[in-house]
Amino acid sequence: MFPRPIEKASPPAKALYKIALPVALIIWLLPLLAVALTSLRSQADILTGNYWGWPTSFNMLENYTAIFENTPIGQYILNSFRVTIPTVIGAVGLSCMTGFALAVYKFKGNLILFFLFVAGNFVPFQILMVPVRDFTVSLGIYNTISGLALFHIAFQTGFCTLFMRNFIKALPFELVEAARVEGVSEIRIFWYVVLPLMKPAIAALSVLIFTFIWNDYFWAMVLTQGADTQPITAGLNSLNGQWVSSWHLVSAGSIVAAMPPVIMFFLMQRHFIAGLTLGAVK
Repeated sequence: MFPRPIEKASPPAKALYKIALPVALIIWLLPLLAVALTSLRSQADILTGNYWGWPTSFNMLENYTAIFENTPIGQYILNSFRVTIPTVIGAVGLSCMTGFALAVYKFKGNLILFFLFVAGNFVPFQILMVPVRDFTVSLGIYNTISGLALFHIAFQTGFCTLFMRNFIKALPFELVEAARVEGVSEIRIFWYVVLPLMKPAIAALSVLIFTFIWNDYFWAMVLTQGADTQPITAGLNSLNGQWVSSWHLVSAGSIVAAMPPVIMFFLMQRHFIAGLTLGAVK
């Protein structure tokens, strides 16, 4: 059912694995390396077609300074935080409660309600572009930070509920039963018994949702316009010149935009791995 561990494979398979793994890793990292090198190039390198060669000059200070001095990238980054942080808090907070209800309480329609949460993740988001945009316009929240954040909370809660419900299902139900025998109310059971055990899952889910929302480009372009509301992913387009594409500045801006989720992952790495692997083995 599961792939055989590489340690138990034949010697030729092990040799092929040792060769294929670094090759696949290099191929996967090539675009990132190209962007990093381009962010150090001069405009002359771009105009002469030196895309993959060694930069003729390293303009790291000039390029990274220019994107902050000549473009509103600082505002775009602030907008991303204003969208991402409320979304993480809202989606994870709601999913803790919905996951608890679906995992602990057995009521008629429990499974159907759970499937409804999950079913939303299978709808292609492209077909929702027009109705979602029209809905935000009718509510008066189009081209607003709050509108984009509310939209992301609504759409991410389904996936988060799936994650939390399955995590809580793996917890010992005897803890809940023991608390009920002691006369503890359901709210206190959730707050003092179940929620502390969910900390690894909350940390892992927060990292995932932070990355998803921070890197969102499609809905940022559909639901926002202008530097006052657009996140960094949509705002990177403004780093291009009017007549000539300033790819060195776009690359520098892309590196800056990628830093917050990378930093958050490394800060939360221990909790992230614990949340994903807790309950994997008995």
